[in-house]
Amino acid sequence: MDITSLLRENIRQMAPYSTARDEYEGDLGIYLDANENPFDNGFNRYPDPHNKRIRAKVSAMRGIPAEQIFVGGNGSDEPIDLLFRVFCEPRQDEALSIAPSYGMYRVAAATNDIRLTEVPLDADFRLSADALLAHATPRTKLLFLCSPNNPSGNLLDPEEVEKTIRNFGGIVVLDEAYIDFADHEGFLPHLSEFPNLVVLQTLSKAWGMAGIRIGFAFAGPEIVAAMERIKYPYSVNVITERLVLRELEREAIRREQIATLIDQRRKLVAALEQIPLIRRVFPSDANFVLVKVDEPRKIYNHLIERGIIVRDRSRIAGCEGCLRLTVGTPEENAALIDALQNPDQPFDRSTLPVGGGERCVTVTRKSRETDISVTLDLDNAAPSQISTGLGFFDHMLDQIVHHGKFSLRLTATGDLQVDEHHTIEDTALVLGEAFRLALGDKRGIGRYGFALPMDESRALVLLDFGGRIATRWDVELKRERIGDVPTEMFEHFFDSFAQAARCNLHIAARGRNEHHMIEGVFKAFARALRMAVERQTLDFDLPSSKGLL
Repeated sequence: MDITSLLRENIRQMAPYSTARDEYEGDLGIYLDANENPFDNGFNRYPDPHNKRIRAKVSAMRGIPAEQIFVGGNGSDEPIDLLFRVFCEPRQDEALSIAPSYGMYRVAAATNDIRLTEVPLDADFRLSADALLAHATPRTKLLFLCSPNNPSGNLLDPEEVEKTIRNFGGIVVLDEAYIDFADHEGFLPHLSEFPNLVVLQTLSKAWGMAGIRIGFAFAGPEIVAAMERIKYPYSVNVITERLVLRELEREAIRREQIATLIDQRRKLVAALEQIPLIRRVFPSDANFVLVKVDEPRKIYNHLIERGIIVRDRSRIAGCEGCLRLTVGTPEENAALIDALQNPDQPFDRSTLPVGGGERCVTVTRKSRETDISVTLDLDNAAPSQISTGLGFFDHMLDQIVHHGKFSLRLTATGDLQVDEHHTIEDTALVLGEAFRLALGDKRGIGRYGFALPMDESRALVLLDFGGRIATRWDVELKRERIGDVPTEMFEHFFDSFAQAARCNLHIAARGRNEHHMIEGVFKAFARALRMAVERQTLDFDLPSSKGLL
């Protein structure tokens, strides 16, 4: 197949936008060519327009020559749009896709004024190459397949995919955004066998880089060169390039996360199959599951009420009555299952997490002595909702929220009729565990913290989230109680927190007013926490010279 014969004539003839640096090799030089600000701030220079470092890294990882790799600046969406512009004459040429499938194929076709014919998969979302190819015309230049397919989640039969590629006279675009979650290597290792094949992959899914928007098109050199010819210059910015190169070094972590998500998918499917309102759970090779229910919008709204956002796909042909559920963390999946198992149970919205960001966790602990629930969000400040049954203790916990700029919902019911000990100790343990879980792998955090004077008193808190556990309490209190809290429990609170959070914690305070001393300790503790958990801008390294925490 002569691929160049499929290119639009104007694309074949046009000269690409070029820069003086296209002719320059090396990192050092006096750059007086691009009218940049010459004062270095880390971002004053334009990025490499050809993404050579990223391509070299991906080439080494995937075993694909760099000249067969196109780097897309907006996930896989940029390559999808560019392929229409490279191969399809507006209002003349046509394209094919399976249905239901990723909606961006339709959007890109409409944007480029190309007629897109969507050919339905069968009732089980299986592909028939013959049925699909029967809709091709002499003007059909592009054919889109998504495997594993979105929103159905299933891997398309590789034999049918290969039959489609071999028998189509245009370009087959195989979108493998979810291939890392399937028990199949995909078609990238066989790219050299099919000159008319373009494989799309993204870093948004398995690699966890949806927020920085980058993806790849793998194809023959002629196709990649044509896409490079018409893409916008510098479509991948300097910050994205740095983050991508750093994250690509963490393949071992990615493999662990994928294994966890696949295991969670299995458990989620097993649980969903036991829920009465779920009529069908479709097989999935992706990081999501499609389910059929009787009243999809009602269930969707019920989940929204629970603070759980899923995707309502019930209006798409072939997905009538279906919701798409992304596989989350074990805690998120448990919340989803609970909500689906109890669709008519009244729900208290005040128990919803505040913020719900990446570092937001809920931890519960129930024993014969206490029943405690903590929802902590490290990155969203909000008024606290704290109730332990001990007024002064609540006041001190509120200082952690206010001065640490966290959001915290904490409820503790304990055997206060016996003693305050269990309530205070278990609250510290649950709160410490919440911080440990919210910090995750601790990449990019400050790690250390310290703080501050309080009126005539002074309090010093030294904290290290390095993983070692040690506490030192240098606070002399002569009163038996402050408020309704026994003074001996303050040291025990911080020691229990350090044990659960796995941190070093050194606390010292001096002063005349013991109320001020303890309040100073809690405020200093909050400030130390804020410093230690704060993420450093664009820093995703572990804060350790050992490379291990």
